[in-house]
Amino acid sequence: MSYTHMWDEMRERDPEHSARYAQRWRDLAAQGLDLDGEARFVDALAERGSRILDAGCGTGRVGGYLAERGHEVVGVDLDDYLIAEAQETYPGADWYVGDLARFDFAALDEGRDMRDLGAHASTDLLGRPEAAPESDRPGFDVIVSAGNVMTFLDPTSRSAVMGNLAGALRPDGRLVCGFGAGRGYDFDDFDADLAAAGLTLVQRFSTWTLRPFTDPGDFLVAIATPGR
Repeated sequence: MSYTHMWDEMRERDPEHSARYAQRWRDLAAQGLDLDGEARFVDALAERGSRILDAGCGTGRVGGYLAERGHEVVGVDLDDYLIAEAQETYPGADWYVGDLARFDFAALDEGRDMRDLGAHASTDLLGRPEAAPESDRPGFDVIVSAGNVMTFLDPTSRSAVMGNLAGALRPDGRLVCGFGAGRGYDFDDFDADLAAAGLTLVQRFSTWTLRPFTDPGDFLVAIATPGR
């Protein structure tokens, strides 16, 4: 399948687009604005030390906050400039350049298992292998996609992205997505893509501060879980 995400088109038209985007967030932080609403939302959902994927992480604003609060965070974004920014600003998380439709999340688990094998291999008093800690299970407890990431996807890639994210969730995990109306991705189409990926919509809000969603809304924060 061939496609081009809107973000890549913007970068191609304007090579300085990513640098200006990163500077905009620095400027907003310098003004003292609250930029952590999405991250606080996710932090409230997750048990301490959860494994969290920041899908379309940009400069690492959301995932970096979560890593600083004790979560194991992985961030993926197709913009190498923004990933470099995230790596420099938030070294406590793991940041990768990649396309959410094609990124091999299982490979992260394989590398993580090998890296942590010595640290976690242990036996009980009878010499029997102990079960791996809960934190070592494959997949993510929470996947968050904030900042209108979903609306920057090429429409032909949306089902692949949703399927890939669904496959990266733990059985009891949760997908959290937030994006605005009028940006080319109707909320009903989003709901249909969730269902096609085997995800169930369990809650809708109109803000990251838990305001209830009412149709027709101008912003959607959705929580979905595996299963129908």
